Amino acid sequence: MGGVETAPDIFDRELVALRRERAASRIDQVAPVLDAAAAMLLERLDDTTHRFSRALDLGGRGAVAPALRARGIPFVVSMDLSPAMARRAGGLAVVGDEEWLPFAPGSFDLIVASLSLHWVNDLPGALVQLRQALSPDGLFLASLPGFGTLQGLREALQAAEAETRGGVSPRISPFPELRDLAGLLQRAGFAIPVADHERLPMIYRSPMDLVADLRAAGESNAVRARDSRIPPRDFFPLAFSRLDLEMELRLMVMTGWSPHESQQKPARRGSADVRLAEALGTVEIKAGDKPG
Repeated sequence: MGGVETAPDIFDRELVALRRERAASRIDQVAPVLDAAAAMLLERLDDTTHRFSRALDLGGRGAVAPALRARGIPFVVSMDLSPAMARRAGGLAVVGDEEWLPFAPGSFDLIVASLSLHWVNDLPGALVQLRQALSPDGLFLASLPGFGTLQGLREALQAAEAETRGGVSPRISPFPELRDLAGLLQRAGFAIPVADHERLPMIYRSPMDLVADLRAAGESNAVRARDSRIPPRDFFPLAFSRLDLEMELRLMVMTGWSPHESQQKPARRGSADVRLAEALGTVEIKAGDKPG
């Protein structure tokens, strides 16, 4: 008998919740970034004629729910690990965990997760639950920081730690790559899965401004394997001296629909009415035959 597959335990979810709760009073400091990321994601709604009536804002930190209501969606629920963050969005607030959604199947026809799923340990399992929480033909939109985000900070910290301690520990969360996301959506049962990307450039005046923004967003390191020791005195000055303050937030965007019989389906194999050779205006040659 095979063993039971268990989800990875990469992130300290209790610490993520604590840091988001502490950041709620300072979140306005990073509101322009959150608003810009939410706007980029919600532009996908302009590509559909669907009219949504029941939406879930998952971890939007006050940037998503108001924008959904402004689009005329009458029922919007905001869920977050942090009570204070959930309340910031106004309207109906729910404290909950993306890994254990507290909603019945088919509760929403639109779910939006803007920059909130990158601290989830079991992303495939969370996607399955999100798809189940959608009604048939419901839409799921999500953005995550992608591979390459904060890469300059990651490299500067690693180089400084290697020089001051002779080793490296994880200080920046691991981020997914674009090629992985469409497969995850398909595996979770979404129809018409699409993964694409956006880029949000950012320039900081000083390294401490960047650190302050990460804390204000509740995005400080919550990797379980992090080094909790006090770093050497020269660690941060050395790292920051190598840091390029021009960077970008690479948004990996996922779009998927809850399956419905009305959706376009791929044609049955062998059902084509026109042969490829005819479409190309050439002659079909069977396997083993020689041209001419």
